[in-house]
Amino acid sequence: MRIVIAEDDALLREGLALLLRAEDLDVVATAGTPGEFLAAVDEHRPDVAIVDVRMPPTHTDEGIVAAVEARRRRPGLAVLVLSAYVEQAFATELFSVGASGLGYLLKERVGRVEEFLAALHRVAGGGSVIDPEVVGQLLARNRRPDTALAELSPREHEVLALMAEGLGNGAIAERLFVTDGAVHKHIRSIFAKLGLPPDDRADRRVTAVLRYLDGRR
Repeated sequence: MRIVIAEDDALLREGLALLLRAEDLDVVATAGTPGEFLAAVDEHRPDVAIVDVRMPPTHTDEGIVAAVEARRRRPGLAVLVLSAYVEQAFATELFSVGASGLGYLLKERVGRVEEFLAALHRVAGGGSVIDPEVVGQLLARNRRPDTALAELSPREHEVLALMAEGLGNGAIAERLFVTDGAVHKHIRSIFAKLGLPPDDRADRRVTAVLRYLDGRR
């Protein structure tokens, strides 16, 4: 797994590199600006990019913009975005063009090394991850009774939140102490209520979460 890290905080940037190299992962380049990051992507053709949301010069959304551009330049590039805060607009912007191989985590998650590495491997494998705290806060902010989302049952809300964390059906079943079959039934119901057909080419699991976050029909 070839990794590029884009983070303007030198201490965190080097700390991440040391952590990943200690796990025998190949950090091929680190960058402190969006321009350096995109140049590294072009030169090293990494499998995964770890990108800070807020980067120079304005420290607003440069990281997200750079991540989207990197995916345009290198289709299939897995991207794990790190943010210090829950930022709904950035999360939904990141996932708006597809969810495969994308992750959005709070920086505090890096300190939980096993969870962070699990998320990184999941994203590198083409999966998707949204930090559970991000999910919890955004879902609480965005429930709207006049949308299709209001049709979801309390249990379906729980299942949807766990789906957003990137958990598979078996892991969701363990977390909720129900059977795999029950989880499958809930997910089918969620997709039906949100109008996501079986032949939808997008990742329906994350599409459902983004619908939830945005309150879109």
